[in-house]
Amino acid sequence: MASSSTGSSKPNFKLVDHFVAMGFPVWMVYKAIEKKGEDDKSLILDTLLAYMGPENSPSKYQCISSSSEESSSESERSSANDLFPDDDSPWIDDFTAKDKMVAILVNMGYPAVDALEAVEKCGLQAEIMELTDYIYTAQMEKQHDVQFQEPAYACPKPPHDDLPSSSRGKRKLCDIRVSRPKEMIGFGVPSHPRHIVERRLPKSALGPPYFYYENVAYSPKGTWETMSRFLDEIKPEFVDSKYFCAAARKRGYIHNLPILNRFCISPKPPCTIQEAFPDNKKWWPYWDPRTQLNCLVTVVSGFKLLSEDIQKRLESCPGDTPPKEVQEYVLVNCRKQNLIWVGKNKVAPLEPEEMEMILGFPKNHTRGGTTRLDKFKALGNSFQVDKVAYHLSVLKKEFPYGMNVLSLFSGIGGAEVALHRLGIPLKHVVSVESSKVNKNIFRSWWKETNQRGTLIEIGDVQHITIDMVGQWIKAFGGFDLIIGGSPCNNLAGGNRVSRNGLDGELSSLFYHYYRILHIVRDMMGR
Repeated sequence: MASSSTGSSKPNFKLVDHFVAMGFPVWMVYKAIEKKGEDDKSLILDTLLAYMGPENSPSKYQCISSSSEESSSESERSSANDLFPDDDSPWIDDFTAKDKMVAILVNMGYPAVDALEAVEKCGLQAEIMELTDYIYTAQMEKQHDVQFQEPAYACPKPPHDDLPSSSRGKRKLCDIRVSRPKEMIGFGVPSHPRHIVERRLPKSALGPPYFYYENVAYSPKGTWETMSRFLDEIKPEFVDSKYFCAAARKRGYIHNLPILNRFCISPKPPCTIQEAFPDNKKWWPYWDPRTQLNCLVTVVSGFKLLSEDIQKRLESCPGDTPPKEVQEYVLVNCRKQNLIWVGKNKVAPLEPEEMEMILGFPKNHTRGGTTRLDKFKALGNSFQVDKVAYHLSVLKKEFPYGMNVLSLFSGIGGAEVALHRLGIPLKHVVSVESSKVNKNIFRSWWKETNQRGTLIEIGDVQHITIDMVGQWIKAFGGFDLIIGGSPCNNLAGGNRVSRNGLDGELSSLFYHYYRILHIVRDMMGR
């Protein structure tokens, strides 16, 4: 560079963002700063205008604003030419894979400095969803560090005062540090076993009753630490569903289950796209290297326009090998939206029945959903059955004649399906679920599988009282398993509007899981 910043390994990202906000493509801004230095904005601007030529305008390359829903939808249809230089550009050879990934994130509305950090930390093979989750988590950590300077903090008080007195004493305020490993295999998965002899749990946490709580792995800073404090200071087990099916889904689990002698349910699920959709192989282009899907997408609007756009771009290319920039555009959108090849040059999103299969549910499990959108929403909030069954498999020998289950936030019955597939009879199930669609789906499965146990349905976890729990325990002797996962709407990285952790309207329902677990334990003398 012409300025004193020539030796710097990273550009001035505020300067990059300044020109990107004006509408210049990020790759062009990088090259202009590299050529002219960082000291003179006017000189950089002149260089950018010279690069573009009089026939073009910055509006052609307008950056996508993170605050505009309309712009966000437009980003799905933006051309790869808006992100990357043309083939005859003199800088194309210098524009690396890292530059392209950063450009994609910047074009989605993320600051360049955050985009580069995410790519460097997660690697070039990371999916877009993983990168955006990392950015959100990092941003929340920065906000947390500004607001909370103390290294340790007290747990917030649960929203109810009707907790029974406990003999466990006061909760410790020790600082719990939870780290999310890049390779999320928890205490071991079938293809990556870990030789862990035991894990030590507090005496108060030993089961039965057993408990099992799930939520998204990438949550705002402090979320998992807080949940661990409330749940006996047990550190979460982070596991990616890609080891159990053909799609990634990173989740964390806090539980007091044994971890030895786990086993998989049969039949073994397909763990690659090719195994899951063998009939689609003939349409799969050789330049699409995907073997697994990204985290399942449940928002299905706008796919028709995107699919048509991809088909037109490919059909306009001579031969069987489209230009590199077209391949890049297609692959970025296929990865982002989990599109699969269903015909020559034709892609489409997954159907509900295909998502059911990937998540381990029986065929047509969600047919009780009134609309296609209802089915997608129900599946998006469900357990991955094969993974959960792997964790619950340790209970089969202990409960050969059946279990009493308190299922909080039951959804479409992922936990019950897992236990059923393990061959563990469901003696009594108290299912707590607010969605009518989900309740209809679960009730249909219960009838179709000829369950002989008792099903009690409750609509709202907030309405469960000490008296209700006492009646259930008196009626059938207590619960063997308390299982569930509160809504992740305020925790997931894809939520750019209300991702406010456990203070969110829905995610704060976690405290009711804790509240009810405490009631059950105290009434059962644990």
